[in-house]
Amino acid sequence: MSLKYALIGCGRISPNHIAAAIENNLEIVAICDLLHEKMEEKFNNFNLQPTTKQYLDYKEMLKDEKPDLVAICTESGSHAQIALDCIDFGCNIIIEKPIALSLEDADEIIKRANEKHVKVSACHQNRFNKSIQKIREAVEENRFGRMLHGTANIRWNRGENYYKQAPWRGSWEQDGGALMNQCIHNIDLLRWMMGDDIVEVIGMTDNLNHDYIEAEDLGLALVKFVNGSYGVIEGTTNIFPKNLEETLYLFGEKGTVKAGGKSVNIIEEWHFADNLDNPDEVKEKYHENPPSVYGFGHIPLYTDVIVAIQTDRDPYVTAEDGRRALELVLAIYKSAAEGKSVRLPMDKCSTIDFKGRFN
Repeated sequence: MSLKYALIGCGRISPNHIAAAIENNLEIVAICDLLHEKMEEKFNNFNLQPTTKQYLDYKEMLKDEKPDLVAICTESGSHAQIALDCIDFGCNIIIEKPIALSLEDADEIIKRANEKHVKVSACHQNRFNKSIQKIREAVEENRFGRMLHGTANIRWNRGENYYKQAPWRGSWEQDGGALMNQCIHNIDLLRWMMGDDIVEVIGMTDNLNHDYIEAEDLGLALVKFVNGSYGVIEGTTNIFPKNLEETLYLFGEKGTVKAGGKSVNIIEEWHFADNLDNPDEVKEKYHENPPSVYGFGHIPLYTDVIVAIQTDRDPYVTAEDGRRALELVLAIYKSAAEGKSVRLPMDKCSTIDFKGRFN
């Protein structure tokens, strides 16, 4: 029997979620948005069943439809409240990144999901890229030996049109800047690959080229991990004239890897002392060419969450993983605002804390 599925938020990323739901044979019982025309557009584009209802009020939808799984694709600032309401209704959830905009909200989601025994997955779909899965396998098999350092570079372009499409973008209350919105996927991958636990972070952020948004368009950071390795983060939406690259480098004592392409979906360098595989064959086999920076990861992420619900195990990407990515971005913001290094773990911090930073 297929699970009953509902989508909240019919904006830019929602087609990836609807496509993943259809591909995974979910019963799409409802879609919800504050704007009826957005729902109508998705309904028609995907030729959804006449039984799929449209709601302007998500709470009404949860009460009427009682979905098993809900995807939350609204503006970032509303993720936490909608997630908590869904959990209270006993729904499992997939939350688009970031999981929340404050650590307190992320912790509340984790706590309440545990109490209600529902699954929560943070939508960091790039973890499912073929290239990233292959690299992760090498990390878990300890082929790198001791990790030395890694870098995450996100060199993208976002112009005024992008921000005008949705006024919440680039605001401290509903979004954050380049690091929180565009770069959090690669920041998540860097933290995950380098050992997760962090000692301290030193960050610098600025708004150099987008005077019509509140938050940063450039973020730079150094990260020291508990295992003694280091991370370097460079994220920007200032690249002229269009998106240039998203790359992840990992350097260990016995291995060097580079993932690149539109969404770290191509292995560009693959060198290991153990010579267990042919670099050219690996590059060819784990190469994907997605149509956009969103990649192909939503479909396998959905598959995983469905199996997690059916077999009562944790999803591959948990709410805790979402919190870790959020924490690292907030630590960079905090360090940049205070002009000093920030120690981890952090208990409290929110994008709202940085309101007025670049005024």
